Amino acid sequence: MDFQVTDLQRRVQETVRTLCKEFDLDYWREKDKTETYPWEFVRKLADGGWLGTIIPEEYGGQGLGVTEAALVLHEVAASGAGTSGASAVHFYMFPPSPIVKHGSEAMKQKYLPSIARGELLMAFGVTEPNAGSDTSRITTKAERRGDKWVINGQKVWTTNAQNAQKILLLTRTSPRDEAHPLDGMTLFFVDLDKSACTVRRIDKLARPAVDSNEVFIHDLEASDDGVVGEVGKGFYHLLDGLNPERIVIAMEAIGMGHFALNRAAQYAKERVVFDRPIGQNQAIAHPLAQSWAQLESAQLLALKAAWLYDQGLSCGKEANAAKYLAAEAGFEACDAALQTLGGFGYAKEFHLERIWREVRLYKIAPISQQMVLNYLSTHVLDLPKSY
Repeated sequence: MDFQVTDLQRRVQETVRTLCKEFDLDYWREKDKTETYPWEFVRKLADGGWLGTIIPEEYGGQGLGVTEAALVLHEVAASGAGTSGASAVHFYMFPPSPIVKHGSEAMKQKYLPSIARGELLMAFGVTEPNAGSDTSRITTKAERRGDKWVINGQKVWTTNAQNAQKILLLTRTSPRDEAHPLDGMTLFFVDLDKSACTVRRIDKLARPAVDSNEVFIHDLEASDDGVVGEVGKGFYHLLDGLNPERIVIAMEAIGMGHFALNRAAQYAKERVVFDRPIGQNQAIAHPLAQSWAQLESAQLLALKAAWLYDQGLSCGKEANAAKYLAAEAGFEACDAALQTLGGFGYAKEFHLERIWREVRLYKIAPISQQMVLNYLSTHVLDLPKSY
């Protein structure tokens, strides 16, 4: 088994790293402060073809693998862009995955090139306030009326809904069956019609540059052309994207940890207190060294998971475990870095408090740490299911 980074992948890293240097830390601080979407950054990556990293070449993408996508997002996060940049790129790359795998040929030809060029921004509507991790209990319904589908319901934590033209929407098209709870859900790719959708921005802890929203849907119309894959199989179509997303989320968290660790180490070498650099003190040095070891370990597992996926092999346990370890390691690295700077770590001008706020998300999303442990307990250790 060889999941080492190849020459091609190194070139991907170097190219994206160079591109990211054009957007300094003050740029990201300003986006965070003004809650402004980083369009300039997104367009630059679009020009380089990076938004279409995993979209097949015949639809305007680069046709690369999850490993390359993970490396792109690591470089974005590690540049100091954090989730403000990584999420903006992420939501061009991964919400289209069900369309790539299950969309009609007409749907692929019509929309994927525009997504790859950064011309079409899409929202992703799955989570509901009363369903949470139990997706089988969503209540947003799509009902057949003549030759149309009419959708009613509510979504929450819907990214990009302030600006998106289209939304990938998970609905119920038949009632929940206790024996087969995940059947009967259908994915639609439809216009985010503001006359039928009320969008309310969520004021949140971090990453205000990329909006999260509640979406209230009332009589939103869709046609059969908007169905992604098979009616009633929408949840299973989503599953194809879950492991890749967990892999790249892991690499984003690791990238943010690397950014914070590098800044803290540099500060610890330069900051002199009691006539010695503070990095000479083990109380400063050891937490940073421990963070480096944890980040490296998480990155190895994430790259292994990506390699397995790209080889068409099972990677569920590796992808979930990588996300778990990376979320822990990324946060601990950012926390240790902030502690190293002391009061200056608390100041916005040193850029660590933003990364510290942002990396905390990865312990919650796209799956909580507790749900990862539930998965590993049941599917790896074969213990009785707890829920």
